[in-house]
Amino acid sequence: MKYNINILFTLALTICVGFAQAQIKQLKLNRVAEMANVPQPLKIIDWKLMAQNFDKTVYDFKAKGQYWPMIWIDSTRKNFDQPVMGIYTAVGDVRQGTNNKGMFHEALANMGAVMGASLIGIDKSNQNGTNYVAMLKNYFNRETKWNIMMNNTAPEVALLGGGYGRDWWYDVYPNVLFYAICEQYPNEKDFDWIARSIAEKFYQADSILKGDYNYSYFDYAQMKPMKNQICAQQDAAAGHAWVLYAAYKKFSDPRYLKGAISAMTALESNKINPTYELLMPFGAYLAARMNVEQGTNFDVQKLLGWTFDGTAVCREGWGVLTGKWNGYDISGVVGSTVDHGGYGFLMNTFDAAWPLVPTVRYDPAYANAIGKWMLNAVNASRFFYPQYMPADRQTIPQFAAVTKGVIAYEGFAKTSTFDSLYTDKKGPVAQGDGPKWVPGKNPEVSQFSVYGSGHVGIFGAIVEKTNIEGVLKLDVLATDFYKNKAYPTYLIYNPYAQNKSIVYNVTGTDKVDLYDAIAQKFIAKNVTSKTNVIVSATQSVLIVETPAGSKLTTEGKKLMANGIVIDYMKN
Repeated sequence: MKYNINILFTLALTICVGFAQAQIKQLKLNRVAEMANVPQPLKIIDWKLMAQNFDKTVYDFKAKGQYWPMIWIDSTRKNFDQPVMGIYTAVGDVRQGTNNKGMFHEALANMGAVMGASLIGIDKSNQNGTNYVAMLKNYFNRETKWNIMMNNTAPEVALLGGGYGRDWWYDVYPNVLFYAICEQYPNEKDFDWIARSIAEKFYQADSILKGDYNYSYFDYAQMKPMKNQICAQQDAAAGHAWVLYAAYKKFSDPRYLKGAISAMTALESNKINPTYELLMPFGAYLAARMNVEQGTNFDVQKLLGWTFDGTAVCREGWGVLTGKWNGYDISGVVGSTVDHGGYGFLMNTFDAAWPLVPTVRYDPAYANAIGKWMLNAVNASRFFYPQYMPADRQTIPQFAAVTKGVIAYEGFAKTSTFDSLYTDKKGPVAQGDGPKWVPGKNPEVSQFSVYGSGHVGIFGAIVEKTNIEGVLKLDVLATDFYKNKAYPTYLIYNPYAQNKSIVYNVTGTDKVDLYDAIAQKFIAKNVTSKTNVIVSATQSVLIVETPAGSKLTTEGKKLMANGIVIDYMKN
């Protein structure tokens, strides 16, 4: 009898150990650990609706009201013999519209708005008879021989604003945006050869740099790294790597994979946190993805730490903000953790979600951390919009109507960054830098950020509410560009101290089996429309909607259903 009990105990222990091994152990991010489990005051707005409203309101050439419309046509025909739409960087920006021959408009605004709208299903290649996608070609600077996408169409207006040809992230990021749009519109005329040109330039640049990205920018015409008064931006390597990996997936050219690995190796080799602006989270995403797709061994934890921690040296304190300011949880927004006690920015927060949410598909160990961060970021981001921020915490609440409910402040800070202005405001103070760009000329309303607000489609495509406030359903595939074929995949994080039953609505109409890539098991079978899913307290599920009755096979650590990966970390 004693012998049999021992056998049963050993068998039970074996089963328990096996189950424990199957569960993906969650890894912490220190900065996320500082955030509230359930941020207060809690309110999740409809981000897809906000993105839809932005598009139909801002892309209206007949819009009425002071400072409207927000778009115009630039007929200078730089780089391509076609007109291009201009979109304001900030409301009332005196550099723009009919001023400066209509030439001053930014790819960050134009491309961000096109990409965001496309993510929520709007066809920007044929919207009321206009092809806004084709117009983006004018940012391809072939007249200057740079032959990449740049933030302006020509050097004549470059010194009017930030970035063109002297500030590396401004030159790299338009190409990241373009590659995303290129996947969304694969049949757009000229896009393939433009994408190929960009990849060649980035591959050659990485070859010339030989692992040393310690420069202010790169001259892609002379093919020379350059230094100026702007500090070195080693995280440009993350932008190079993302574009090159996308190019590899698009064109199947092994040189681009080699270049992506080289750039990632250069990024990871830095001894200090080289975060500058927007690019580091793309490096973290690529580390996770390339590790499972290409067998690399990049340090995801290190790159995520650089993204979040606020330990950047050159751009001092750049990272993810945490804390409660005068009763308001502001954790999750991206920006300076030190400027006036903290200064978070709308566009940076939207754009960080683009690479970070799909990271969990390739490394589910960060599901809890990314889920908790997203809840905080999504909740706090409504405070950028005047209709969601109390009037006494805004610099210019009297002008809120000019935003038509779709344009937000550029950021919010713990105390006003204008120093001598708005000093009576208690933080978080919703504000923007527009008046500083053209002192004495740009109006107060230029604190409202059109260019940042245009990226709202990223949240719109990723974020969906569930039946429980504060429990989000995040579309992991929405911004996973150039991915291999995949089944619908969603991250659901439960921030509460109790288990929660979530009403899970499936994507299509066919029967599916729900596989949880964190528990590494099927949690529901033959679901046709919806089912209840239990999410444990402060834990996540990463649900893959697998066709019912799929044939399961394994290849190394990959678990596949009908030949499509549903789990990259299967034990």
